[in-house]
Amino acid sequence: VLIPTLISVIIVSLISLVGILSVIVSGKNLKKILVFFISFSAGSLFGGAFFHLLPEAAATLGVTLQFSASILAGIVFFYVLENFIHWRHCHIPTSHDHPHPVGTMSLIGDGLHNLIDGMVIAASYLISIPAGIATTVAVAIHEIPQEIGDFGVLIHAGYSKGKALFLNFCSALLAVVGALTVLAIGAKSQLFATLLVPFTAGGFIYIAGADLIPELRKEVYPMSKLLTQFVFFLAGIGIMLLLTFIE
Repeated sequence: VLIPTLISVIIVSLISLVGILSVIVSGKNLKKILVFFISFSAGSLFGGAFFHLLPEAAATLGVTLQFSASILAGIVFFYVLENFIHWRHCHIPTSHDHPHPVGTMSLIGDGLHNLIDGMVIAASYLISIPAGIATTVAVAIHEIPQEIGDFGVLIHAGYSKGKALFLNFCSALLAVVGALTVLAIGAKSQLFATLLVPFTAGGFIYIAGADLIPELRKEVYPMSKLLTQFVFFLAGIGIMLLLTFIE
């Protein structure tokens, strides 16, 4: 699984360069686009957790105390990560009305996030190729709005556009480190990789439920836009469902 894992984490790392869109596209238009990305991302995270990660983990661990504790540990971990290093999965570009944490804290938080992304992608591939692909898709979709927001944070902190892209990409490469670490440990301890899968599902559920869906409810949208958001949400779930048919 080394090759597909590395390909996946490199693709996810390259998504960090999408931050340049926050400069090319006007703030108003970018916000309109991001709303649909966030809806799609929430659906894909829920679908990835419930259609892939949890069934795979349950098949290996059974619905045991370990299984439940690992899910809860993932939820608690991401809650702590948000609250104690002052970093959150924020998908709205920085502005006077929506300030972000300083650049350094953003880089630290994003680096940890990317390290974990690499770990969970590798752990999913150790379970099965379809689970690895589904996790990669869910992570990649979620990365797009996140990286646009992170780029905005760095610009707000005073970095030049070039330096902000470079630092964001360096932070994204920690996904490779996380993946290689899990592959090395997983070869010796299958239990570690197995427990990391429901842990990841807990993280996916937390991000989608605590970050993305509340982000969609910050404004009152017209019914047509709400329906479009719902379609994108269902599309994210649907793609994860379709991936379950990959042999």
